[in-house]
Amino acid sequence: MNNDEAMPHLMPWAKEIALLPDCERIHRVRTDRWVGYTQATEAVAKLEMLLSHPKRQRMPNLLLIGPTNNGKSMIIEKFRRTHLSENGNHYQPEEMPIVVVQMPSDPKIPRFYSMLLHAMNVRLISRSRISDLEIKVLQSLDRLKVRLLIIDEVHNLLAGTSAAQREFLNLIRFLGNQLKIPIVCVGTKDAYYAVRSDDQLENRFEPFTLPLWQDDEELASLLASITSTFPLRKPSTLTSPDLMRFLLDKSEGTIGEIMTLLTKAALLGIESGEEMINKKILAQVDYQSPTERRRTFERALG
Repeated sequence: MNNDEAMPHLMPWAKEIALLPDCERIHRVRTDRWVGYTQATEAVAKLEMLLSHPKRQRMPNLLLIGPTNNGKSMIIEKFRRTHLSENGNHYQPEEMPIVVVQMPSDPKIPRFYSMLLHAMNVRLISRSRISDLEIKVLQSLDRLKVRLLIIDEVHNLLAGTSAAQREFLNLIRFLGNQLKIPIVCVGTKDAYYAVRSDDQLENRFEPFTLPLWQDDEELASLLASITSTFPLRKPSTLTSPDLMRFLLDKSEGTIGEIMTLLTKAALLGIESGEEMINKKILAQVDYQSPTERRRTFERALG
């Protein structure tokens, strides 16, 4: 049997890794991996459309919404890396077409401007006035030919006062009007509530949701895709009704928790010599659901 026929349950690149020693396979399993499920692929396609959108008076914007740990940041990072890679689109060294910045946990405009400048690798001047920071931000975005601004963790807006929230919403609208580039806001459902509180912004942002996973064909396809990337030498079948329900219950329906659980199971599959993920391995994995972790923490606090 040649290499192409061996281990047909794996992606071609995963077959090569599966032939490596255990220590190297374990290292590869622990690294992040992209799984292109339907909603993620559609989200990336929308980001691509925004990036290539011609300038006009009122640019389209996107509001990417989903529960915590349900793949939002992975989608953004996949999109960003694609456009930074040597094999992707080629830009001049001084250009930065995509800028990703997080909304500060303590939402204040000077701090946001400082984080935005840091994301663009622009040297900060200590004790700058807001007006000076604003001018520097606008100049830097123009100089770097930024074509898409992504603001992650937008739900942090709600940590501020009502006045601070209005100030930030006005700032987002100002940046969109001033720069004539699309803006993508990313966050939990609270991000939607924050943006919805401003009628003008709500009309400018198209919502795109990443819902919790359900017991359906899409989940079965996701599980098959994930297991095809783990360098286990025997096939893992996780699409039986009882295992799918088990995975949904333990992960509470988020892709981040599904990946954490299955990654630990894959590591145990290698270490134990089982070389697959099955009911026995899943029962032995050292993993607690988010609810179980909270309960354990609360018990520890007394």
